[in-house]
Amino acid sequence: MIVGTGIDIVAVDRIRRLYERHGQRALRHLLTPTEQQTLAAGGDPAARLAGRFAAKEAVMKALGTGWGEGVNFTQIEIVNDSRGAPQVRLSGNAAVHCAASGGRRWHLSISHCRDMAVAQAILEA
Repeated sequence: MIVGTGIDIVAVDRIRRLYERHGQRALRHLLTPTEQQTLAAGGDPAARLAGRFAAKEAVMKALGTGWGEGVNFTQIEIVNDSRGAPQVRLSGNAAVHCAASGGRRWHLSISHCRDMAVAQAILEA
């Protein structure tokens, strides 16, 4: 049974400007330490950051919290499994809301091109 769904799209240039303006401060606000390390792994960091941003927004929407209810970006960690597929790890209030909703399994898809990044999250009971 599907507990929640979320989708988000973001302009890569918007995230690029945020990153250029605020640098490490923006990364600390948006990413966990593990995510910050993988961001430097290669490719366009702004596109990768935009994908992670969209994924976290989609997860917040699937949780039904949006930016509210004490859930923040660093309570949602997006990691890749051994095949490169994105996975969701929750902590803090994000994990509490997920458990309260009966959510147990996440499905997450992230895609980006030069201009846009999009992510869809589905939370299953």
